[in-house]
Amino acid sequence: QVQLVESGGGLVQAGGSLRLSCVASGTILNINAMGWYRQAPGKQRELVATITSGGSTNYADSVKGRFTISGDNAKNTVYLQMDSLKPEDTAVYYCNADILRRYLSSYSLYWGQGTQVTVSS
Repeated sequence: QVQLVESGGGLVQAGGSLRLSCVASGTILNINAMGWYRQAPGKQRELVATITSGGSTNYADSVKGRFTISGDNAKNTVYLQMDSLKPEDTAVYYCNADILRRYLSSYSLYWGQGTQVTVSS
């Protein structure tokens, strides 16, 4: 079994910062990549940022220069440092991970349950 648990969400004023964390646990052999997605009210879920186990990163244009994704391979953890937050960043943020489980032969995609980020003006 694999679980992804997000933390760090909350209420922050515009211009402020939050740091989200996501920890993957369970029968994990390897994680190829982890990422963050978000879904605002009335909108589709969208990619925020991804990072591979080798450290390659990818960001949505809307967050470039403001958000930083990082990871700790030894802890199976990914972080999202969010600076200069805007009201339009308000959303539920979801962690996902491409994971190879022990004793299995292929990777599968797993999702966390999400953490709410609310940015007030």
